[in-house]
Amino acid sequence: MPKRSAGLLMYRRREDRMEVLLAHPGGPFWAKKDLGAWSIPKGEFDSDEDALQAAKREFEEESGVVPSGDFVALGEVKQAGGKIVTAWGVEGDCDSSALKSNTFSMEWPPRSGRMAEFPEVDRWGWFSLDAARERILAGQRAFLERLIELV
Repeated sequence: MPKRSAGLLMYRRREDRMEVLLAHPGGPFWAKKDLGAWSIPKGEFDSDEDALQAAKREFEEESGVVPSGDFVALGEVKQAGGKIVTAWGVEGDCDSSALKSNTFSMEWPPRSGRMAEFPEVDRWGWFSLDAARERILAGQRAFLERLIELV
């Protein structure tokens, strides 16, 4: 059974355009990647958990912001690795430079026996839809198009 994640795609309106909030994954594997590396804030959830509640929880854990508003279902996508991601759009605003992510531990460098701690998200950014299309993981690009259609 594939792993499942749930997340939120926060958007805001600036003058005549829409911007979306994307998260850059932390840790050494993503440190030098930019285009095609950003993601919606998301996380795995159990099959007995409500997906929207999981998406809200993960957003708060990864950003420190409690999301609120009208949540618009953006459906599911299957990423290249087989993970199924369910997402919702929500209008909101925050200072992306002030967001603080939770952390995770992993052995680093590999096979060194040393554990290092990294933020789940090392950077946040508000992007125009065109810039977001370039930066977001290819498997999540459909969420941008669905958001445009629905709002």
